Amino acid sequence: MTPELREQIEFALDTIRPYLEADGGNVRIVELTDDRVLRIEMLGNCGSCPMSTMTLKAGVEEAIKRAIPEIIRVEAVNLTEA
Repeated sequence: MTPELREQIEFALDTIRPYLEADGGNVRIVELTDDRVLRIEMLGNCGSCPMSTMTLKAGVEEAIKRAIPEIIRVEAVNLTEA
């Protein structure tokens, strides 16, 4: 991942971080795979909240894909699908 792309991703995450932080959570970039899947870690309350999967898809993934359309999917490395 280039420094420029990482900066774009962080900027997109910064648009939703205040909402995550308000609930005691956050996200951290883990990696961007060769097939353009962004892997993140849900931190704090986001890592254990039953709504984390919805937060990931409706919040985090939408913000990332809106800002960087070439990223095809966002996955959390520490969530299990319910």
